[in-house]
Amino acid sequence: MIRAVKSKPFNRIFSLYNHYYLLRRRFRSFTLSGSLDPLLPNNGSPMEPDQPVIYFMNHSSWWDGLLLYHASQQTSRGDHYVMMEEEQLRQYAFFRKLGAYSISKENASSIRTSLQYTTELLHSGKRVWIFPQGEILHQDARPIEFRPGIGLLLRRSPRAVAVPVTLCHGMVQHDLPEVSMQVGTPVVEDWKTWKSEEIATRLSRVLEQQLNDHKSELVRIGQGSLPGAFPLIRHVRSTSEKYDAARKRVNR
Repeated sequence: MIRAVKSKPFNRIFSLYNHYYLLRRRFRSFTLSGSLDPLLPNNGSPMEPDQPVIYFMNHSSWWDGLLLYHASQQTSRGDHYVMMEEEQLRQYAFFRKLGAYSISKENASSIRTSLQYTTELLHSGKRVWIFPQGEILHQDARPIEFRPGIGLLLRRSPRAVAVPVTLCHGMVQHDLPEVSMQVGTPVVEDWKTWKSEEIATRLSRVLEQQLNDHKSELVRIGQGSLPGAFPLIRHVRSTSEKYDAARKRVNR
């Protein structure tokens, strides 16, 4: 198992590279609906920076890790970590400096070690992102099914809040893809009284319903972002928009 080794200097450099070179060159827009520091549902109070959180998200593209990294950098006060497939982390070892650590689905011992490390992060007030589906699947793949690890983590970390996050992406009005991220209502239960499999089933249904509603609203309005969403990257003009602007200048 590969642990995260965060580096503030590297994070500052990579955050700029990710924002201005990677995301702005590949996407027309990336927007956020909701807050990564949501109000706690039991008392409506703001979430403290050291509140342990498990963000559980659908995993439908190679870009998901870089997108969630950018969103957390731009909008959250918490200290974020992300669980990453070990083979990928070995290939892109620099992600360790940004808070990535590994899990190997094929190795039972590695899974136990990774879950224990995640529990330690949560107990120290960190925010952890996981993809409970365990693999990249098309955003329209149904049903959404979770592996039981998320249930085990919540049973071990009674203070942790489970926050559903959905990503929808596609090309609608322009020739560059648009990405919409939505943060749902935190899920808080007495998880110690639940079985791990029951927790996984419950949260998979929460995420599936949120993803269905998220996509349906984007289809209804015919846009790549939800109304009132916060822009996480500055609007990037598509090829068609650049062409239209040039044509207007010529026709003056």
